[in-house]
Parts: sequence; structure tokens; C-alpha cells
Amino acid sequence: MHTLVGQQILERIRAEYLEMPGLRLTAGQVQRLCGVERELCKDVLDALVERRFLCLKLDGTYARLIDGKISRPPPAKAQT
Repeated sequence: MHTLVGQQILERIRAEYLEMPGLRLTAGQVQRLCGVERELCKDVLDALVERRFLCLKLDGTYARLIDGKISRPPPAKAQT
């Protein structure tokens, strides 16, 4: 987001998803929740998907890409 308003909306949406694990909203629901116009909302959601914070589900909802535990590769074993 290059505008101050866009960045503020991005941070607001990000905060909502961080505050409520498991949150899944359509673009229209995010638009109403944040009180922003449709085009700006879509741009912000696209930016959050591009940054790999959100993903777009098959049912048209946006959800956190990583919710819950963060999967990490198992630690490497030392060879003896």
C-alpha cells in the first residue's frame, strides 16, 4: 500500500485477523467491518494475500495463511 489511508486499513485488517484466530470473511464483510470502499478493500486484501498473511479460500473467504501452530522442519540430527 502506497497511501497512508491504505496502510492504515491494511494494519486494521491485519489486526482483526490477529485478534480473532480462525476468522474467515468475504471481501464484502471486510469492507463493512472496516467501513471502506470496495476498491480500496480489494486492494488491501490483495496486498495481504501477496504478503502471504492471508489466503483466499475456495468459498470466497479470506483467512490467515498460517493459523495456529507454525510448522517448522524437524531439527537436523547430528551425524555420529
